[in-house]
Amino acid sequence: MIRLQKLLAGAGLGSRRTVEDWIRAGRVSIAGRVAQLGDRAGPEDDVRLDGRRLTLSPLDLNTREVLLYYKPVGEVTTRSDPQRRPTVFERLPEPANGRWITVGRLDVNTAGLLLLTTDGELAHRLMHPSSEVEREYLVRLRGKPGPEVIRQLLRGVALEDGPARFDRIAAEAGENHGDLSHSTFRVVLHEGRNREVRRLWNAVGFEVSRLLRIRYGPVELPRDMRPGNARRAEPAVLEALRAAVPGR
Repeated sequence: MIRLQKLLAGAGLGSRRTVEDWIRAGRVSIAGRVAQLGDRAGPEDDVRLDGRRLTLSPLDLNTREVLLYYKPVGEVTTRSDPQRRPTVFERLPEPANGRWITVGRLDVNTAGLLLLTTDGELAHRLMHPSSEVEREYLVRLRGKPGPEVIRQLLRGVALEDGPARFDRIAAEAGENHGDLSHSTFRVVLHEGRNREVRRLWNAVGFEVSRLLRIRYGPVELPRDMRPGNARRAEPAVLEALRAAVPGR
């Protein structure tokens, strides 16, 4: 018997965070009673989501998949959107088994690398703050920050949900082609808070005009991919991701 959220994530039904949200909302039942966080179950138990019995056999390691998607600006990373904006799931190929689970999110105005997997446990570990998985972005700013602003962002600034900082900041030479009104930087951080990159720059007085995620952990956005493209990862990529976040 294992914790319910781990059981459902291991069956490829969603990340642990998603499953926990289902449980808190009263959508999951075990043998006819509403499940609670902390409940345990096994693959043979009658576990249901919204009244529909779930198949809880863990996915075979050899069938688990990772997908790289170049998310364009304008798409959201939810399965449905009240505003009827396009979602990333409308473009994705079907997985061989299970369902695609997003590894974190990108906001509607951010483009770049979005990882998806059928391995809910892997998705959970990649997103969990304790794993400290690096995210790298290419940022285009309105204006040109000076050295003191850069030092401040590396030391840390106060946001409404707590202090935050970049781990590394590097200017991108030659990106602006003589445009004195903009500047471009590569930034690295190891958190996935909502709109954190934009909020950090806003906190020191700069507006982000373009934001592109170019790396998540050991996986880089391939140079030959274009917005809207999806690509199944090679087995080596899946192994690199697992190695980056060993199971707890």
